[in-house]
Amino acid sequence: MEETRYGMRVELSVAYEDAVERATAALKTEGFGVLTTIDVKQTIKQKLDRDFRKYVILGACNPPIAFQALSAEIDLGLLLPCNLIVYETDPGRSVVAAVAPLVTMGHVGNEALAPLGQQVDAKLRRVLATLETGASR
Repeated sequence: MEETRYGMRVELSVAYEDAVERATAALKTEGFGVLTTIDVKQTIKQKLDRDFRKYVILGACNPPIAFQALSAEIDLGLLLPCNLIVYETDPGRSVVAAVAPLVTMGHVGNEALAPLGQQVDAKLRRVLATLETGASR
């Protein structure tokens, strides 16, 4: 797993479609549902008539944690849901990346959110670790 300035990512030796399916399943095991799916490739083609790589944004939500976070900071909805991205780097190779909740929630300045941010961070790290170890199967 690689850390970025505002996220974390794993590279997988699997096709894009398989990576999307695996990411969705791994999110489910951690209590997340995918509320939104934005097909960036399709949107760019429709809106700009330009080609782009296979790329999807998955808007994931863990309802109990989201409820607690919104109860502590009503405007936190601006930072929800937790986004994961999946994109193809080459045929048979994909990247799955997740937002770093400790970075985004750290800017809010509400101490009540700290344990929730740590909980979401741990869950998303497990999602990526599951994908990373499962990709070799």
